[in-house]
Amino acid sequence: MVSHLLTHQELECDVLVVGGGPSGVPAAVAAARAGSRVILCHDRPVLGGNASSEVRMHIVGANAGRQNDTWHQEARETGIIEEIRLANVAQNPQRSASMLDLIFLNLCREEENLSLYLNTAVHEVKVENGRIVEALARRHSTEETFTIRAKVVIDCTGDGSVGAAAGARFMRGREAKEEHHEAKAQEVRDQKTLGSTLLFMARKHDRPMPFKAPAWARKFQKDDFRFRGFHRPENPSYEYGYWWLEWGGQLDTIKDNEAIRDELLAILMGVWDMVKNGGDHGAENWALDWFGFLPGKRESRRFIGQVMLNENDLYASREFPDAIAYGGWPIDTHPPEGVDAPDEHPCTQNYLPYIYDIPLRACLTDDVSNLLFAGRNISATHIAFASTRVMATCALMGEGVGVAAAYAVAHDIAPNQLTASPEALEAIQQQLLREDVYLVGRLDKGIGDLARCASITASSEQPDGPARNVISGQNRSVKDAVPAERDHSGSHRWMSDPANGLPAWLELRWETPISAQQIDLTFDSALQRYMTHTHSDEYQKRMHDGIQPELPKRFRLEVGTAEGWKPLAEEKDNWKRRYRYRADSPQEIQALRISIDETHGLDHARIVRVSVY
Repeated sequence: MVSHLLTHQELECDVLVVGGGPSGVPAAVAAARAGSRVILCHDRPVLGGNASSEVRMHIVGANAGRQNDTWHQEARETGIIEEIRLANVAQNPQRSASMLDLIFLNLCREEENLSLYLNTAVHEVKVENGRIVEALARRHSTEETFTIRAKVVIDCTGDGSVGAAAGARFMRGREAKEEHHEAKAQEVRDQKTLGSTLLFMARKHDRPMPFKAPAWARKFQKDDFRFRGFHRPENPSYEYGYWWLEWGGQLDTIKDNEAIRDELLAILMGVWDMVKNGGDHGAENWALDWFGFLPGKRESRRFIGQVMLNENDLYASREFPDAIAYGGWPIDTHPPEGVDAPDEHPCTQNYLPYIYDIPLRACLTDDVSNLLFAGRNISATHIAFASTRVMATCALMGEGVGVAAAYAVAHDIAPNQLTASPEALEAIQQQLLREDVYLVGRLDKGIGDLARCASITASSEQPDGPARNVISGQNRSVKDAVPAERDHSGSHRWMSDPANGLPAWLELRWETPISAQQIDLTFDSALQRYMTHTHSDEYQKRMHDGIQPELPKRFRLEVGTAEGWKPLAEEKDNWKRRYRYRADSPQEIQALRISIDETHGLDHARIVRVSVY
């Protein structure tokens, strides 16, 4: 009866990304930066998915269990997700949930090729000859509908709703051991999944804060939590709720999502009632400050792709020729019943010896030729998914498929044909490496990079950090994080001698003048450490508080010409890992000098990569 109120728009783009979570935002930004016209549709008012202010889970990834004071296990993800994390550290020291939403939003708004449609749900797709030709979307907040025509579609919805509507085959539940010879799989296949969670935040006050649970709250006994510590007797602190407040894996986490949300809310109220009124838990002055109404979902559909990752691939760190990302979180399984399985531990974490490849083929289907997908809906068994599902890993996948989508558009090739072309895979991987993504065992070949033919010197250097390391082609050291046969040894960075102090400089010089327009620098942002946005004070203690001390704060660029050294650019308050200088037109130079005057705390200068184009 209200359809006459709706207005309609026809939209066209190169790449349509559906879903604005930690995989969707990098996918859209990467495709836009690669030159594609991108539309990003997200059915929520804020970006970030499970990391957003609506859910508030911290972003974790491959460096779980690999924190180190040296650079031998630099497993933390770089690329676009590192940009987000570094921006959050610099701009959001108060750890505001809404500020992180703003960082995601600003990242998208800064891309000229990206059009963002929030509160916009894609509810139907039209398929012709195995190809998505139209997506139909609706935005209730403005009473508008949209028909979107795109050359390539990327499903980052988590639930795989776009691909499923297009006819891509998918699976749900847990496979039997014999299906993929997985030691950690079920004896018998079932339809159960990981459950969902509602998190909460509480605040301590200067007076007692009573709590009366609603009548519909669940009732718990202390013994229900014998494997789920809900208080810390030595230092009671309730500022951040429990990831194990989980339920719903025995149901359909898509079709039953509203019922799961209602039950999770009853569980949350019951847990807090137990904390406040179920004994002396040191919570007298604590009160709920926020709790979610949007379940943080872990698992639903998983597509059947051109290849399916399994447990054995992860443990062996199997090399895939079409790798576009990597993972390394433990194989982290939970009882589907969640808190209704009090006799089971809330999770079983099987740590992996190495980080591992995620292939493009796990993000493609032969059922729909122009569809890619990234995030928790990729082609993986339940056991492999238990590692790939975490948000930083999903972000790497998103950036990988974004670059792949832009390549497919630029070369007029169907995405599901990319993996048959060694030339296409090489180009996609090299683009990712240039954008500061790490791929196990692969080096940036420096195609078109004039730094590769320069002589490189420095004011000083350490034995482990010679000047020429800035053109090594790798953006980190992973000596203890990858199999020995897949490692390129070394620190992969220039490090000046602390005894010489700062400023310190690195110089590139060419035998004959070159014509240069763009200079790219990558700095050391301490990838061996944890760094993420969290509302947990306990988790925050694992991290360096503030901007990473290895990053330069003040640095200068100068160019050597026939007339001598001339200033080119200067940064006085840098907090970023990557810096790009681009002139309006090429200029002739004979030398380039990068001088680091001050860091954020380290006693010497470090540069990971220098490229000149």
